[in-house]
Amino acid sequence: MKSLVILISGGGSNMAAIVRAAQARDWAGRWGAKVTAVISNRPEAAGLTFAREQGLATAVVDHRDFAHASQPREAFDAALHAEIERHAPDLLILAGFMRILTPGFVAHYAGRLLNIHPSLLPAFPGLHTHARAIAAGCRFAGATVHEVTAELDHGPILAQAVVPVLPQDTEAQLAARVLTQEHRIYPEAIEAWLQRHTPQP
Repeated sequence: MKSLVILISGGGSNMAAIVRAAQARDWAGRWGAKVTAVISNRPEAAGLTFAREQGLATAVVDHRDFAHASQPREAFDAALHAEIERHAPDLLILAGFMRILTPGFVAHYAGRLLNIHPSLLPAFPGLHTHARAIAAGCRFAGATVHEVTAELDHGPILAQAVVPVLPQDTEAQLAARVLTQEHRIYPEAIEAWLQRHTPQP
């Protein structure tokens, strides 16, 4: 059975969409895959509650615990890696995980590390994507599922969805419209990845 591990930092709505899709679409039966664990860098992350209610293993590796290390990012990533490897992941899924990972960590999971970003990459990598799209006068915005590489938000694109930017949109309104599409395309992109990596009979 393929192991899918999801990393979150907050409410985990994309994680929940993935877990529900895995159940509804029978990923275990179709692709021999299941979500095995949800890990957060924040103990207060609300998504952990949903994961526990679904019977999933959960863990917290708090990045704040490594603030005084000589190399805090490297120390955090090493601890995170150790926790992830307890579940022997075939695919590692970032779902609102708000930490920039070190090149060594990313290299270890190359080809099996996915992220979703709330813009039509390569436009607006980084933070505050919706405010930047509105300020730039964009008529369209959207979301992108991509493989993670050492360069932030620049990995190969696996799926995108487009939404209109309406004349009176606030950042929150645009974000909500994009999020509905994130919940649709992320499970679809993961399922496509599973299909590509499942031997055909």
